[in-house]
Amino acid sequence: MAARPTPHNPAAPASPPPAASTLGELVALGYQPTPVREELRRNVIARLSANRPIVEGVLGFEDTVVPQLEHALLAGHDVILLGERGQAKSRIVRSLVALLDEWLPVVAGSEINDDPFAPVSRAARDLVGAKGDETPISWVHRSDRYGEKLATPDTSIADLIGEVDPIKVAEGRYLSDELTIHYGLVPRTNRGIFAINELPDLAERIQVGLLNVLEERDIQIRGHRVRLPLDVMLVATANPDDYTSRGRIITPLKDRFGAQIRTHYPRDVATEVDIVAQEARPVTSPDVEVVLPAFMSELIARISQAARHSARVSQRSGVSVRLSVANHETLTAAALRRALRLGERDAAPRVSDLAALESSTLGKVEVEALEEGEDLEVLSELIDKAVRDTFRDHVPQERLAEVVGRFGEGESIETGAGVASADYVAFVAGCPPLAGVVERLVGAEAPPSAVASAVELVLEGLHLSRRLNKSESDAGLSTYARR
Repeated sequence: MAARPTPHNPAAPASPPPAASTLGELVALGYQPTPVREELRRNVIARLSANRPIVEGVLGFEDTVVPQLEHALLAGHDVILLGERGQAKSRIVRSLVALLDEWLPVVAGSEINDDPFAPVSRAARDLVGAKGDETPISWVHRSDRYGEKLATPDTSIADLIGEVDPIKVAEGRYLSDELTIHYGLVPRTNRGIFAINELPDLAERIQVGLLNVLEERDIQIRGHRVRLPLDVMLVATANPDDYTSRGRIITPLKDRFGAQIRTHYPRDVATEVDIVAQEARPVTSPDVEVVLPAFMSELIARISQAARHSARVSQRSGVSVRLSVANHETLTAAALRRALRLGERDAAPRVSDLAALESSTLGKVEVEALEEGEDLEVLSELIDKAVRDTFRDHVPQERLAEVVGRFGEGESIETGAGVASADYVAFVAGCPPLAGVVERLVGAEAPPSAVASAVELVLEGLHLSRRLNKSESDAGLSTYARR
């Protein structure tokens, strides 16, 4: 899957910057500066008029989060996104960069993207005053008009706003000289978008420092009183747990945000499957073709969905979509490993591979466990529920009585990582009722690995619905037989 453009992985410019290199040439082009909120509003309107999404690569928010975000951008509001981990908050924030104009003219050498028509820093004002129409300008790509800071308790005003630069003082400037200031992240994102992740973790005294930046535009740095009419859109993210427990957003700062938008996890299995297909890294080998039957994709998504509704899993910290992505990658890796060991040319995840999800699941869910080992019990419950639901939705029920009847005649089958796909194919060939069910699941031309995957889903579903007995050996093999 190709990497999507983000501020940290910017796409190559779609077009070269305009040819103007001085303020006079910029005036001759007829360029008119636009405040960043107006710029965003104009480009949002253009996308809506063309029926294009305003954010790319975000699924499941089309009828909930995205309309609220569109309202906020059209209204010119600063935004805070509130939601649990893994709800695409950072992706939404970073995708806003695509709504900026591709190129922006600034005074050449400016640290804070000074507008050539209305510079705000002392250095840029002096340069424009001295050179007039000959003032050199440069062009900044939209990917460089985004700043981001993860809020941590040790974040300082110097990080965000600025500090006196001792090097500049040592060069002979006076402390009272504005040119001694080293600007922080927020001023350096002037005429762009600045994002603060996990805002409640920012110390309250530092949050106070943002009030002036957002409203009064009057900041003090080591006694300097600097009037900086910054043109910045502020976007923040917060986790509800942090919002109410570990930290808080001070009331005056909350009041500065025009919109607070709640994000959420995928509300249906199909959306979660689509997100996993978009995000999961492919697990491949030059010697083995890895296939993933649709029912196994759904089964992976159902594990996460079940965890989000389980009373035995802590819901305060949430169950991230990253769980589904990691489980997808782990399950396909387990299938590939088995195929390589058995010398098979194709691989598909099976129900017996679900034991491999212990490593990718337990680190991503917080189990309300009182005793050691209880987390594995909870994981087993989640997997069993996902298998039952997938079995019910995908396996045609009308022929299962015949399948169970064949086992009543003394039939049995051994399954597990050490069983070759060809053995499943041979078993299906000798059991016509099961062959019909498998064909409905994976098609008549399915490779042996997909047949094996379908057989295990049917057998485990029959076991969980108490229609077949299952016994497990120390070697990791399972035997299904009549009850």
